[in-house]
Amino acid sequence: MLRFIIVFLTTYGLMHTLFFLRVRVLLPDGRWLRWGCFLFLIYMVFAPMICHTFERMGHDLPARMTAFVGYYWMGFLLLGCAAALLMGIFDLGAWGLRTISNVHLPPLSGKKPAMVMLCIVSTCWLYGIFEARNMKMEHLRVETDKLPDHADPLRIVQISDVHLGLTARDKKLKAITDKVQSLSPDILVCTGDLLDTPLHHLPELAAIFQQIRPRYGKYAVTGNHEYYAGLVHAVDFMEKSGFTVLRGTAKTIHPLINIAGIDDRVKAGSAEETALLTSLQNGLFTLFLRHQPVVSKRTAGLFDLQLSGHTHGGQIFPLHLITSRIYPFFAGYYEIQKGSAIYVSRGTGTWGPPIRILAPPEITLIELTSSGSD
Repeated sequence: MLRFIIVFLTTYGLMHTLFFLRVRVLLPDGRWLRWGCFLFLIYMVFAPMICHTFERMGHDLPARMTAFVGYYWMGFLLLGCAAALLMGIFDLGAWGLRTISNVHLPPLSGKKPAMVMLCIVSTCWLYGIFEARNMKMEHLRVETDKLPDHADPLRIVQISDVHLGLTARDKKLKAITDKVQSLSPDILVCTGDLLDTPLHHLPELAAIFQQIRPRYGKYAVTGNHEYYAGLVHAVDFMEKSGFTVLRGTAKTIHPLINIAGIDDRVKAGSAEETALLTSLQNGLFTLFLRHQPVVSKRTAGLFDLQLSGHTHGGQIFPLHLITSRIYPFFAGYYEIQKGSAIYVSRGTGTWGPPIRILAPPEITLIELTSSGSD
């Protein structure tokens, strides 16, 4: 944990320094105003840790206020740093051309370029707030010969990465559950990161989830943030919300479907995962819930469809470029070998900055249909 704190503060501090160096020409000459801006930036560096410290101490209001300012600022800073970095690369290229070939390009320094940069960043930031609140309904139709002939389509609704916590609570959850209800699901699944913080002191959120009662049940698996929030409290919250938490276990709904799930910290292709999926070779369609979108060659073919999340579709461009390198199954539907497939949700909420750019949040309807149906 200490190592993580040191790396985070160093990286986040450098990001603030880069941004400050690019926009300092716009600061007023007044000594107190400059000190005020400097102290604000220092406070923002530590804000993510300060809000969680307030929360652990039971001070909910200051925790939420600090999180609100700190995380919206984090989104603005990410965009500002990306812009400042591009401007720095341009200036470096301009210097190189001037040195090598005597080609003179105007440097992107001074008040006017800094002002233009801030206007562009602010516009993108405001759009990101809008996109994060504009939930998309995705529809995936999967045809299989493992359902009874002429059976009605099985409607499975997936939510993922809701991240209930300091900046997302009852209002956000109510908007999600209303959309889920409108889809009339037969099954509701949550593929991890439902929580971003301990929520055992907010029972009204569990009560909102209890209003959704699909005829074949609700199922969930843990994500990495359930461990960060405290696994015991997270599982307790999910169970009080009406979810059956699948932790290396499975549920068979005859004669329709197997639903299996594994904890986030179980390695893909491990003996535990392989044994779980092998035990379900009963001729029914097997739906496999795993938070991170990873698939092992050992388990490909042992399930029909894996539902995952975790990547957020990158959440904020240009982070897509990094996330898609780490996770080849990045967002959307992919066919794998041996008849298996995986669908990766962009996530229903946000982590950290409550903004999204070119990766809108989603609720997914998977319609499982029989190949023998008309």
